[in-house]
Amino acid sequence: MTHSGTGWPRGRTYWLLGSVVLLGAGILFGLVWQNVWLGLLLAAVISLGWLIAFESNRGRNVGVNDPDNGVEL
Repeated sequence: MTHSGTGWPRGRTYWLLGSVVLLGAGILFGLVWQNVWLGLLLAAVISLGWLIAFESNRGRNVGVNDPDNGVEL
């Protein structure tokens, strides 16, 4: 894994900012539907998918189809 001099992995800031935006959108969605917990749950699930896709893209594994290990995101 590539690290910057601070010990914080390079590129992780963009994932963190995206997660904060997703969290805010989840809260807003929850307020519109009058169920903030549902909005937070949806934001957490989407944020997890965002993390998997982001790390896959950083690792240059997007669209890799390995017959031995299955399809990777």
